[in-house]
Amino acid sequence: MELKTMKTSIAKSPSTHLRGLKMAALAIGTSFVLAGCAGNPPTEQFAVTESAVNSAVSAGGTEFAAVEMKSAQDKLKQAELAMHDKKYDEAKVLAEQAEWDARVAERKAQAMKAEQAVKDSQKGVQELRQESQRTVQ
Repeated sequence: MELKTMKTSIAKSPSTHLRGLKMAALAIGTSFVLAGCAGNPPTEQFAVTESAVNSAVSAGGTEFAAVEMKSAQDKLKQAELAMHDKKYDEAKVLAEQAEWDARVAERKAQAMKAEQAVKDSQKGVQELRQESQRTVQ
């Protein structure tokens, strides 16, 4: 009977110990994964933001939407500083805000250009009407 008790006691001990090691390894591994996710620099967001700012500049954002462009460029600079200081969450938020400011600037510039084109067309039509009336008289 003692032999059986010892055998049972010995069999449970390594299993319990092994289970504890597995749980500890799992907990440590999970914490490393979570820490790794939180500490990743938002490089993809920066690429999207820089593309949006460049598109807004190309669309005439600096001329037609100066306030929005300045806001986008300022937030992008702040995001770069936060990235340099390894404040990745703050950098991502600022980069996202800069992206949306740039998109607003681009749309506003496009709208202003379209409005100007309509005015130019209306002016051209008006001039043609006046010219045709002069030639008839």
